[in-house]
Amino acid sequence: MAPTTSSAAAQQPIVCDIIVAGGYVLTELAGVVDVLRLANRISNREVFQWTYRSTSGGYISSSSDAVVDTVSLHQRSAADYAFVLGNADANHPALSLGAVLSSYTTRQARVILLSEAASRYIADKREDGAKHTTHWENRAVLLERLGLFDTKSALAVDAGAIVTCAGMGATVDVTLSIAAQHLSSATMMTIADILLHERIRHYNTLQPFAGRAALATGDADLDTCVSLMQANIEFPLPIAEIADQTGVSKRSLERKFHSVLRTTPNGYYRELRLGKANNLLLNTDMSINEIGLACGFPSGFSAIYKATFGMTPNAARRKGRTK
Repeated sequence: MAPTTSSAAAQQPIVCDIIVAGGYVLTELAGVVDVLRLANRISNREVFQWTYRSTSGGYISSSSDAVVDTVSLHQRSAADYAFVLGNADANHPALSLGAVLSSYTTRQARVILLSEAASRYIADKREDGAKHTTHWENRAVLLERLGLFDTKSALAVDAGAIVTCAGMGATVDVTLSIAAQHLSSATMMTIADILLHERIRHYNTLQPFAGRAALATGDADLDTCVSLMQANIEFPLPIAEIADQTGVSKRSLERKFHSVLRTTPNGYYRELRLGKANNLLLNTDMSINEIGLACGFPSGFSAIYKATFGMTPNAARRKGRTK
């Protein structure tokens, strides 16, 4: 929504709805509310108003047991912006908000979908994922579960009425960018300084990991090696081949891993693959065998998983779904 120009209109609060589902991410709630709260404080007036909303109304708990009292989405809203928070479960029925989102966009309100909320929108629309973004953990889920095209690795994508965002820490950047459309640069700088947020990252900024970006270790050879590992999860490369492509000896690579990362190349590679496996295990209905194959474990996956996490993949899946 464009900033208003008349002095009378400029005093009218900008109305925001913050839509939550059970298990919402508290980091994302704070990333929205604290920016809006600070904008009001620094401006010495109520620039923004916000209302917590949910499909059912009433008290809704976050994944960390913090609770907000919400108004039902069925009650009429005149919001200029609607932020839909993620909740670590893109399958959660309360994130399927097609008609609700349309009710906002048809009257020119802007909708900001964070993390799993963005994933659910992409899945429900069955659109080309490259038009949107979501948290890098969710990208693998969309690819493996739905076979959709890859999503962008950016922090956020502005598609006009709909903004998809990686969520988590990027929530602050997106909310700051929105607030900047209604406040002066000096005010925004003060807000960012209070948050100890050195700069408002552009939407096109790549997510720090994004599932395949190289780890910044300060060692160019290690970064190249890690990038190769991240790009070859399903069909792992032999460490000797990774060393060869990196341009160092296998022994030299092992020393670098031990010195900088306190592990071995094989150990680090296995952790990367198990990390992806754990994500698929908790967020998809893929079989244990399919997950093992997708993460480079053609055999022995359950035993390796249990040795690492202290429980079988099936037990981990059951435990994750009861939280």
